Amino acid sequence: MNKQLLLIQIVLLASTAAGCSLAPYQPTRSTNESTLPETQSAERTDTDPVMERIYAQYREWKGTRYALGGLSKRGIDCSGLVYTTFRDRLGIRLPRTTEYQARAGKAIKRSQLRAGDLVFFKTSRKVRHVGIYLEDDQFFHASTSKGVTISRLTDYYWRDKYWHARRLDLDTYPAPMEK
Repeated sequence: MNKQLLLIQIVLLASTAAGCSLAPYQPTRSTNESTLPETQSAERTDTDPVMERIYAQYREWKGTRYALGGLSKRGIDCSGLVYTTFRDRLGIRLPRTTEYQARAGKAIKRSQLRAGDLVFFKTSRKVRHVGIYLEDDQFFHASTSKGVTISRLTDYYWRDKYWHARRLDLDTYPAPMEK
């Protein structure tokens, strides 16, 4: 009995140590044309269309349960949610895993965060987590405990786990048609 329990613990530890996903990197780009939300006004910044698309993704996926390696509404992991959001809402094909997403784009300071930036966390010695920055210290992600949600960088759990942020050049990619 103890051997079975030990084996289960080893499998669980190995799967969490691998990060959010085990799928390989597949670099490609989408070529759909861009359409901006009808609510855009002259007062908005250049990142607002990005923010609107991320919020649209949140509304569609809110509450979807966390599943390591998942890419569907039956279950999704953090890097899968980032991968799916960038592919479906921004027309950008990112690497599938947190490990490779943490190398995409360019590093930026926390004080420079804007909508669409990737935010990374070290949740344990070997486990990494990723989300998409929105505004006002909020980020969109797939939480292991809450599923797809929006959290704050300053929340008790996240504030000490913040690792770094990356920015992709969103202007060089055409955005997809709205759903």
